[in-house]
Amino acid sequence: MNPLELECRWNFADADFDADDDLVALGADLEPATIVGAYAQGVFPMGLGEGGGEPLGWWSPLKRGVLRRGAFHVSRSLRRSSRTMEVSVDTAFDDVVAGCANPSRDGAWITPAVASAYGALHRLGVAHSIEVRQDGELVGGLYGLALGGLFAGESKFHVATDASKVALWALSEIVFAEPGPRLIDVQWRTDHLASLGVTTMERPAYRDAVAHLVASPPIAGLVPGARVPLGNR
Repeated sequence: MNPLELECRWNFADADFDADDDLVALGADLEPATIVGAYAQGVFPMGLGEGGGEPLGWWSPLKRGVLRRGAFHVSRSLRRSSRTMEVSVDTAFDDVVAGCANPSRDGAWITPAVASAYGALHRLGVAHSIEVRQDGELVGGLYGLALGGLFAGESKFHVATDASKVALWALSEIVFAEPGPRLIDVQWRTDHLASLGVTTMERPAYRDAVAHLVASPPIAGLVPGARVPLGNR
């Protein structure tokens, strides 16, 4: 299906993009069409309440964290860690979301409503997960939305050293395997993500880029059950 054909009842083009704040709107809902419509305008949901609860906020960072083609940095230690890990696509979406939503994590924000909403998007073929396993056990991963040439990452987790880094490495291998407009959105740049190659884009530039990205051919490598080789390990 073409996710952009979902009919959104909210017009995120009218969000307050002139605000000197990352928060640009409040309210709406978590229907699949709403989330897709928001991402197509460079906006994503996250609750303002405790643990990500209501009220529902919609965010468009002034400085958007992004990973560009060829930018992912593979350290020697990451390469060593990856040799004991296997990576797959869309084999355990709900388990990855549950790992990301673990309430014991600092800054936990993924509520049951958010998990349910992205599960619905996964069943529509819009949301995808990258799983990292070690000795057959899920030890890390990430999930997000794919719209055209854009992969908008939502969250990642790990219970084994470097497993979430391996997931992002694998995602970059998938997204940038093809020519043409491609970008990985990580919402906010952190020092940790910067060490992996993440930089920033100003909000207007990011929104202009998204308009082209979502109209680009879809990311072909996001095939359920696919195994992801990681360069020369």
